[in-house]
Amino acid sequence: MSPATTEKAPRPAWLTAAPFLFVSLWSGGFTAIKLCLPHAEPMTLQVMRYLTVVTVLLPLWAVLRPPRLERATLMHLIRMGLLVQFAYFAAMNLAMANGMGPGTIALLIGLQPVLVALLAPAVVGDPPVGLRGWIGLMLGMAGAAMVISSGSGFAASGWIGLGFALLALSVMTAGALLERKSGRPTHLVTANLVMCSVALAASIPVAWVTETMVVDWAPELFIGLGYMVFVNSLISLSILFAMLRHGEAARASSVFFLVPPLAAFIAWMVLGDEMAWLAIAGTAVAVIGVALVVAKR
Repeated sequence: MSPATTEKAPRPAWLTAAPFLFVSLWSGGFTAIKLCLPHAEPMTLQVMRYLTVVTVLLPLWAVLRPPRLERATLMHLIRMGLLVQFAYFAAMNLAMANGMGPGTIALLIGLQPVLVALLAPAVVGDPPVGLRGWIGLMLGMAGAAMVISSGSGFAASGWIGLGFALLALSVMTAGALLERKSGRPTHLVTANLVMCSVALAASIPVAWVTETMVVDWAPELFIGLGYMVFVNSLISLSILFAMLRHGEAARASSVFFLVPPLAAFIAWMVLGDEMAWLAIAGTAVAVIGVALVVAKR
């Protein structure tokens, strides 16, 4: 969704560092999920996440009383809520629950800008990326294959986890293309409240039918859940939309390729996951591939 249109405001000085701040905060979300999963099942964790986000945003929406949504905008937000907030995070949670390391899944999801750049000309009419884009995609895929086959803590331990990770990549790519094609100016609080409410409504029956919904209220669960809710869902998105309002979206894309190595570093620091030299080399190859596509020429 697009942020609400506002009058041109002076550019805050902190926006110079905003892209790096956004990427740094967003990268920690992969480790936060992994930190929570020993204490809550994947879909149960998703229910807890969105229930907390909606609980925080609903009073804020009641106080701010943003403009009422048009039907077309509401339908777009519902589709985005089902596709990105529900399906993407469900696939990512299930991938990690089935053996995917934070560094590996961050690397696969990090290929999303490459896929969007390659598909956008046909879907939304963007200029083609040409040979450079295809080289970037090949390097990204080769790097991901090196990491997955490395046997380190960042590798995939089974085909089920890898399948869910690829599903998450596909869903996020589709969501980005849908937003670029049909996104409408929407108040930030309203947009997030609608999408997270839709994701919550979709997650509850899935968790109820497929899981026990038993939760171990360990300190790690509170830490990881708090990071996902406040740092990822609220602070990171607020930074992103601040950049959009001031025309900084391109700079955010130009540093997006830093997510995989940052996610790998955070997972190593927090979880102690090992990273073999083949995985390090694969991450470097994939980063170069994504950088070829998203960085400024």
